[in-house]
Amino acid sequence: MFDSRQYEWADITIIIGGRDIVTIRGVKWTRKIERESVYGKGRYAHSIQTGNESNEGEFTMLQSDFDAIELAAGGDILSANVDCLIVFGDPLNGDKMTTHRVIGARFTEDALEMKQGDKFAEVKLPWIARRIQKNVT
Repeated sequence: MFDSRQYEWADITIIIGGRDIVTIRGVKWTRKIERESVYGKGRYAHSIQTGNESNEGEFTMLQSDFDAIELAAGGDILSANVDCLIVFGDPLNGDKMTTHRVIGARFTEDALEMKQGDKFAEVKLPWIARRIQKNVT
């Protein structure tokens, strides 16, 4: 029987611009590539051509870490240009470490929302990046 330990939220570490984001509450990213069918004689594509690749994502964190990143960026989060590491696994548990590197992330929104009764401010920080390297060592 195959039984392996799966990564869980407690196993994730996010480093943004060299800072360990301890209040991280969510992360997502998407790599996309343009593809287009090339047609000639007949009704079927002769090939599929590849174009540009794009990378985008979003970090969700509490306001205290957002404020620290913004301060380190000179007071404007939209001027930040950072590399990020997304690391899965805990070496103290003997886990295999899996690391993804986000190169040249630029944040695209600076927004905050709070409502009556909220106990903390959760900030969503969308970004685009030049590249995402998966499974780096």
